[in-house]
Formats: sequence, structure tokens, C-alpha cells
Amino acid sequence: MDRRLTPFSGQVAHVSLKDMVRAERFTEGEPAAVAVPLADLLSSPGGARDRQLLMGDAFLVIDRCDGHAFGQSAKDGYCGWVAEEALGPAAQPTHVVAVPATHLYPEPRVQARELAGLSFGARVVVIGEARNFLETTAGWCPAMHLRPVDAPFDDPVEVARLFFGTPYLWGGNSRAGIDCSGLAQAALLACGIDCPGDSDLQQRIGTEVAEGDLRRGDLLFWKGHVAIAVDAERMIHATGYVMGVIEEEIATAVARITAEGGGPVVARRRP
Repeated sequence: MDRRLTPFSGQVAHVSLKDMVRAERFTEGEPAAVAVPLADLLSSPGGARDRQLLMGDAFLVIDRCDGHAFGQSAKDGYCGWVAEEALGPAAQPTHVVAVPATHLYPEPRVQARELAGLSFGARVVVIGEARNFLETTAGWCPAMHLRPVDAPFDDPVEVARLFFGTPYLWGGNSRAGIDCSGLAQAALLACGIDCPGDSDLQQRIGTEVAEGDLRRGDLLFWKGHVAIAVDAERMIHATGYVMGVIEEEIATAVARITAEGGGPVVARRRP
């Protein structure tokens, strides 16, 4: 079993795994949600970062240990450990941040000192409005920065372009830092397309595309890397080559990655 997709901490497992794993205890889990702007999803309590979760992401808690909660992210099934202090009660978000980044304020006033910053994709519960602000359960946010959760984008490339200027960060999923699979996931999820968290998992979605049939929004894969086709000649990706998000010619990227020992394109998929 892939530990990233298996809701089993090593001691406690989700009830869906009965007769599949040997666990001390099985549980239905405790619904929760990320209550901070950004939280690392770890491989073990206090361990290495696998991915990140954004405010409002639903998280099913399976086990707890050393100030951390083990569970499964609802948006992609990814399992791991999150600091308990980063979680709050389950909620039903009404809106999502639809710009690269925004702020939460204590009152609906531009001059107010911000409470926190939120990244594209963060989810909030709107409970009121005043002037050009919407009131959420976490603070006030500029109304033009939010979009109803039931109004997805329709172009993954345009979503990916919102991340221009974002620094590369291994395991990153936010405007503060993002990696190749984080960018692909953010772009697809925003368009209502299911997408797992890591590039090897993303390589399994959709249908295979012939080399000469690339279209806008298709995914190109190398071993350990993914990019989004802008059209048949160009692509956008988060890359350690420039430590950021860039758009470039596919042929140029293929030649460079091959020269650096990254190998050839191993798959082309249409989500």
C-alpha cells in the first residue's frame, strides 16, 4: 500500500481498511479543517514535509501523537501528520481565494492592520459583508479576492499563471512557495478537476496523449517532474532550474532536462 494514500498511522487505521491491515484500533475518524493559513503535511510527527494544506481544507483525523494529528486530506486523499494546533472544527467553506494572495483583516477597512495572509485556493466561510469586504469566520477579506466554491475556473493554464513570481519550494502548495506537482494540482483543482498531490500519482489521471497531439491544459511528465502545456509548443511549471514558476518552450525544457540527467518525457496525459 502507498502510505501517502493509506489512512493508517501504524497504530490506528480508518474503518475502510478492516481486513486489509493489522491495527491496534479502527476508527471512523474525526472531521476537522485547517484553521491556519498554511500547514505542513508531514511524513511523521515533526518529520519531513510531504505536502501542504491551506486554510479551510477538510482533514479527517485518524490518530494523535506528540502534538500532531494523523489523518487524510479530503481534497486528494493524501495522508500524513499535521500539528494539532493547525486544526479546528470541520466547516463548510462558501468561498475560495481566487487571486494569488490576499489578507484577512480585523475590520472591513483598508487601513486596518492585517491579521494573516492567505494563498490562492484557501477556503473560507463567509458570514457577512460590508462595503467592499466579506466577513469570514477568520476575519474580513476583500470581496473581489474571493470566489464562490461552486464557481470553478475553466482554464488550468490561466490559474497556473497566477503563480508567476512564486518561489520554488519542495512540497509547497501556496503562493509563498510551490513545487511542480503543487502547481499542477492547484490549477486542476481550481477548475473542478480531481488531482492527487504528487507527480507520480498525477501521472495516473486522465488519458494518454500522443506526442504530436498536445493541447492546452495537458500534462507532461518526466521522472519526478510535471508541467502544464500552454499549447503544443510551450509549457508552464514550477522548477528548481530558476527556483520559481516559469513559462518556456517545451523543446527548450526537454533539451535542458535531458542534458541535466533528468531523462526524457515519460508520459503525456489529458486530465
